[in-house]
Amino acid sequence: MRWTLKPKPDIAVVNDLAEALNVNHTIASLLVQRGIETYDQAKKFFRPSLEDLHDPFLMKDMDKAVSRIEKAITNGENIMVYGDYDVDGTTSVALMSSYLKTISPQIATYIPDRYAEGYGVSYQGIDYAHDNDISLIIALDCGIKAIEKVAYAKEKGIDFIICDHHRPGEQIPDAAAVLDPKQEDCEYPYKELCGCGVGFKLIQGLASQRGQTIDDLLVYLDLVATAIGADIVPITGENRVLAYHGLLVINANPRIGFKAMLSQVKKETLTITDLVFIIAPRINAAGRMKHGLHAVNLLTEQNFETALQFASEIELYNSDRKDADKSITAEALAQILDHKEEERYTTVVYQEDWHKGVIGIVASRLTETYYRPTLVFTKSGKKLAASARSVKGFDVYNALEACSDHIEQFGGHKYAAGLTLLEEQYDAFKQKFEKVVASTIDKTLLTPEILIDSTIELEQITPKFYRILKQFAPFGPGNMTPVFMTEGLKDTGYGKCVGADEKHLKCRVEKNDAAINAIGFNLGSKHELITEGQRFKLAYSIDENEWNGNISLQLKLKDIN
Repeated sequence: MRWTLKPKPDIAVVNDLAEALNVNHTIASLLVQRGIETYDQAKKFFRPSLEDLHDPFLMKDMDKAVSRIEKAITNGENIMVYGDYDVDGTTSVALMSSYLKTISPQIATYIPDRYAEGYGVSYQGIDYAHDNDISLIIALDCGIKAIEKVAYAKEKGIDFIICDHHRPGEQIPDAAAVLDPKQEDCEYPYKELCGCGVGFKLIQGLASQRGQTIDDLLVYLDLVATAIGADIVPITGENRVLAYHGLLVINANPRIGFKAMLSQVKKETLTITDLVFIIAPRINAAGRMKHGLHAVNLLTEQNFETALQFASEIELYNSDRKDADKSITAEALAQILDHKEEERYTTVVYQEDWHKGVIGIVASRLTETYYRPTLVFTKSGKKLAASARSVKGFDVYNALEACSDHIEQFGGHKYAAGLTLLEEQYDAFKQKFEKVVASTIDKTLLTPEILIDSTIELEQITPKFYRILKQFAPFGPGNMTPVFMTEGLKDTGYGKCVGADEKHLKCRVEKNDAAINAIGFNLGSKHELITEGQRFKLAYSIDENEWNGNISLQLKLKDIN
């Protein structure tokens, strides 16, 4: 691991903020590193307010989208809410359809089949709309590149409203309205919304025209917070406000579907991390293993008994997903080991029978293991489909764009993307992708980095210090959990490897008469660094440990040197 200490912020700014907020210099420094330099900015950070949400009509085409929906409702048109099968897509469909059903009974939902239709807007979905006399499709978390499909729908008398957050191509679809803050001519102040976030702005626009306030929309924020966590968008600005209030909703009054999913999980207060690791995989499992509509049905269900039934089905899908993920990861790792003699800057693997629903997870696992831009391919119909994952600091979307002469279609973000290509293009693509990455990646990015916010001493870790740190949440990209470093530490003599394969490290560290417990997951191999009274340094975050009803602070270790 590379340890990188963040540059120290301007001391004068830190001093002023520490005085204005009556906090210590370490806390003030952490805030300044996050771009918070004044009392007012700190107030907005620690007390995210729904009043800080932007006017939805600042988004390009919002007025067109709202008036087209109002026209459809007035004329009694059938409306179809269309979204992808991942967490962002299914939460978006649940959000939009449940809001529209409070205004009109003529609302249908549609999630494409991952295997028969693939990612994004499909001809099959448009044909379904046409066959069912649907004249307006609201596409969420997809559609920004669906030029031909939107034109095909128009020929059939069907209008599209696109709510997307992916990067647009050179051409924008000829839709009734295109909502995507990443359009170059869109002046919306916040560019990092997820698909469900863009959908929320649309219902905010509709609600404001109907005399409703933000308080009438609070019930939808649990879905938005889940999508923000799962889609790994920055938890800054508007996303931070939406995630913060969404978590309040989840913890105070979760929707029936969440209650059903959580009935098997003993967790009192959910954090954004819990949404990512408990709720999101279950929602995702439906689209990965069966069909995304199962997730929408659970998220919109009003009857608890029925929701419990749906949740137990989804639990099974999630269990199947875990099994598939485990076996495919093992096969992919074996494939890589077979070709280990080649020194490569990328990891590209393919097997035609791998489950398409889990190749994204496998790509993430391989990236964690070998820390290279990674592609996992499988056979999908007559083509090959792949999921791409990247390492921090490297834009895999741009790399795929440079290989587009070998690709049928692709889409996604800087760190995660999907693509399809013809089988005969696979070898040429693999070579080109390796060449592009090798010539453009900064080689230091191929070693995982631990970004350290600040060096501190053990005596600074007090309950009061931790109470303030907790208020930095929700954490995520753009506002990560603070990581600290302390040097010159010694183990008190109780350090040991724990866990099934002794993979983890448990110890108690001391310096200057202060001591604290520490846990290092997957750091068992570093045990010898802390034995025999050696001095060492730790990179860690601070956490609470509950044992037999007692709560104490502990260090959650990132690395030992």
